[in-house]
Amino acid sequence: MLTHREIWQAIDTLAQRSGLSASGLARAAGLDPTTFNRSKRMASNGKQRWPSTESLSKALEAAGTSMEEFVGFIRDGGTLEDVDGFANPGAFGGGIPVIGLAQAGTGGFFGDAGFPVGGAWERVDLPGASAGAGDENMYALEISGDSMAPVYRKGDIIVVSPAAAVRVGDRVVAKTLDGEVMAKELRAQNTKRIVLASLNPSFEDLEFKPSQIQWLARIVWARQ
Repeated sequence: MLTHREIWQAIDTLAQRSGLSASGLARAAGLDPTTFNRSKRMASNGKQRWPSTESLSKALEAAGTSMEEFVGFIRDGGTLEDVDGFANPGAFGGGIPVIGLAQAGTGGFFGDAGFPVGGAWERVDLPGASAGAGDENMYALEISGDSMAPVYRKGDIIVVSPAAAVRVGDRVVAKTLDGEVMAKELRAQNTKRIVLASLNPSFEDLEFKPSQIQWLARIVWARQ
């Protein structure tokens, strides 16, 4: 039998694996932004509140995740922090480097492995209190287009970890050998091809040979 804690923890994992906060996931699903907030999980009298089947279904659709995968989050028994060793990206103190996504493709901002380099980065403060937590090489990019709408919109800040393991289905930032930097979903990856998909159905999938991609880095959080 599923417990109240397991269900909500799985929703948090769903949001984190989509590179979103709980409120960002709710917005992407067309729900009230507070639907999945922690304050909504218990009534003032201490009674447990459960997410509705409708809200969960919409969240799964927005995240491109099946019910089987969602149940797998419960079976794994942990959030992104527990599974992959990352502290909550919202816990960074002192800010992290940030540039615009379009600017990122102009050169000089990344090393060959996708780590931020140089001193031209601005910095952005994210909510939280634990200075130094998480991957010290994480950086942020500001979304500039609408290819990832409705999950990421122009002006949203995505946090990227070049050290994170990347799997098919992850939201990623990719850099091609031509210098283009883009936020996409990794739809397929093997020795012959890499397929990068937009969440906006108006945009076609992009297919590359592995030799055409310089690096892929996983999106681990977003501020919207």
